[in-house]
Amino acid sequence: MTADGRSEALPAEPTLRRNPLVEFAEAAETAWFDGDLASVRKVAADVKAPLQARLDALEDLAESDVGDTLLVRARNIERQSGLRQIYLKFDGDNPTGSQKDRIAFAQARDALRRGYTGVTLASCGNYGAAMAFATDLCGLTCTIVVPCDYHTRRIAEMKAMGAEVLREGEDYERAVEWSKRLAHERGLYDANPGGDNVLIQLDAYREIAFEIYDQLRDAPAVVAVPVSNGTTLCGIHRGFASLYRRGKTSRMPRIVAGSAYNMNPIVEAYQHGLPRAVDLPAAKIRETETNEPLINWHAIDGDHALRAIRETHGWAADASDKAMKAMAKVLRESQGLHVLPASTAGLIALLQRHAKEPLAPDRYVVVLTGRAP
Repeated sequence: MTADGRSEALPAEPTLRRNPLVEFAEAAETAWFDGDLASVRKVAADVKAPLQARLDALEDLAESDVGDTLLVRARNIERQSGLRQIYLKFDGDNPTGSQKDRIAFAQARDALRRGYTGVTLASCGNYGAAMAFATDLCGLTCTIVVPCDYHTRRIAEMKAMGAEVLREGEDYERAVEWSKRLAHERGLYDANPGGDNVLIQLDAYREIAFEIYDQLRDAPAVVAVPVSNGTTLCGIHRGFASLYRRGKTSRMPRIVAGSAYNMNPIVEAYQHGLPRAVDLPAAKIRETETNEPLINWHAIDGDHALRAIRETHGWAADASDKAMKAMAKVLRESQGLHVLPASTAGLIALLQRHAKEPLAPDRYVVVLTGRAP
């Protein structure tokens, strides 16, 4: 920080080759949407248009491109592992390549509905890109706080889509504190996890459960999910609990969490039999290019996630950077999927358990995300 409280300038982020997201941010008329949706986008972003018209337009955009992602059977992984009926739920099909688009659009709609003109959040990459994309579509400003020492290629995309990127805090948790402060000081919508909007986030992620049900017509035996704060896992659990209560599924799936080795409070609490997801020593958290989407010393939805794992008789396990990169290579070469290595942590947790204690032939679903082109 400078003496007058402004953020100090940091070295420029690496230049990305042009991709559809960057081009879209520079001009509305791109191949990202067809002609009809391009006109809908103009309505959503028109601050002079009636609010309901903007909300309807944003809903149309979300329904056209967010969710209903690929569920594919991984027969080659089955052959290699000896576990039958593994299905990959590839949320890399979303506009910015991750499940974060689901909550980004949900919160952009909520911010617009409640009369906000701007949104703020902390991010180390995917969530920031998703929120920048959603807010750009509907004419909201977006202020993203990125930890000072984090380096992600997605920052260039955030800026290209009109987001203001600030570098504050030595880690994600501190960046969240900065963002919450900005929300209060500037009157911005607080899109950080763990706040008043937590139910919006969980409801957005429970759509993953509904889609799995629609595609399989029942609940699988297991749903394995990569975890950081635990919000995605909690939303999926919430979705299946709703389906089960309404008699739509014959069972509740076991919820399995995978994360970075020794760097996630949810996995650490499960492995050590702790009643809650206790904060880890912040000084011991070491970010790498591979583990960055998973690590934190404080899991905002950790206790909820831990309950979901235990109540469904699931489990939690961690994975090394080497294992995650190797699994991403396997998926690329054997299944043709280009995934974010960190997102393979849930699959690794599933296959590790099967190698130690063979699981019965059944349906197993693994949630994966991709990397933007």
